Amino acid sequence: MNNDTFEFEYPRVLSIAGSDSGGGAGIQADLKTIAALGCYGMTAITALTAQNTVGVRAIHGVPADILSHQIDAVVEDIGVDAVKIGMLHAPETVMAVAEAIDRHALVNVVLDPVMVATSGAVLIANPAIEVLVRELFSRAVLVTPNLDEAALLVGRPLRNAKDMEAAAHELQAMGARAVLVKGGHLPGDTVMDLLLMASSEKHWMHAPRIHSANTHGTGCTLSSAIAAGLALGQPLREAVETARSYVRAALLAGAKVKTGAGSGPLNHGHAPMAMRLKPFRPQS
Repeated sequence: MNNDTFEFEYPRVLSIAGSDSGGGAGIQADLKTIAALGCYGMTAITALTAQNTVGVRAIHGVPADILSHQIDAVVEDIGVDAVKIGMLHAPETVMAVAEAIDRHALVNVVLDPVMVATSGAVLIANPAIEVLVRELFSRAVLVTPNLDEAALLVGRPLRNAKDMEAAAHELQAMGARAVLVKGGHLPGDTVMDLLLMASSEKHWMHAPRIHSANTHGTGCTLSSAIAAGLALGQPLREAVETARSYVRAALLAGAKVKTGAGSGPLNHGHAPMAMRLKPFRPQS
C-alpha cells in the first residue's frame, strides 16, 4: 500500500506496566485514560496481578525477553510518541526497559515509580529499587512519586511541604531530570503537589481535597495522562496541569459509585474526547 495515501496518524502512547485484573489501576487504567484523552494506547505488560478493590492476591512476572519483544513489536511497527512506565517488579525487568529506551531512542518517558498498591501490597522487590533509580531516572523526562514512594526513595518520612521540596531536590540529585512529588497523603483539606523542573524552577499546585473512597489507580491515571499530554505536543508543565485536572474530574465523577468492597476506581470515561489526529510521518 502506498504510504502517500495516508495523511494522519494518532498520537501514540505506550504503557509499560503491570496488569490489574480488577481494572482500576495498571495497564487497564492507563488504556482507559489514554483513550479518554484522545490518544492511541499500546501496552508492554511487565507482570500479571490477581487483584481487586480489596487487595493483591498474587503477582506473576513476565519474563524480561517477552517484555522486550512486546516493546520492540510496538515501536518497530506502530511507533511511539510518549511512554508511561509503571510497575517494574524485578531488576531484570528494569534493565529490559532501560535497554529498550536506548535501543529505540524513546522520548517523552514518564516514570511512575510504583512500589506499593493502594491496598498496601508491595509491588517491587528491594533490589529493583536501586536499579530503577540508576537506570531509569535519567532516561525519564519526569518521575512522579507519591509521598510514600518519595519517602522510601530518600529514606525518611515526608511530613510537610518543606520535606517534599527537599525530597524533590534529592531525587534530582539521584538523576531525575524533573520530579512531580504528589502530596495527597499529607493530612488536611488541601492537596498540594510539587513539580520541580529540570531548570530547578518550582511549581506548587494546590487544590481542595476530594473526599472519596474510590482512589485506586490514581497515580497510574495521572502518569498516563501526563504521557498523553506529551504525545499531544504539550510542554511538560502544561501536560502535568492538564493531567491533574483530568484526574480530579475523574475522582469527582466516580466518588459516589460503588465498585467492589474496597478502594474503587476513578471514572476514567467521565468526559471522553474524540481520537486526535496529527500529520502522518512515515518512520525512517
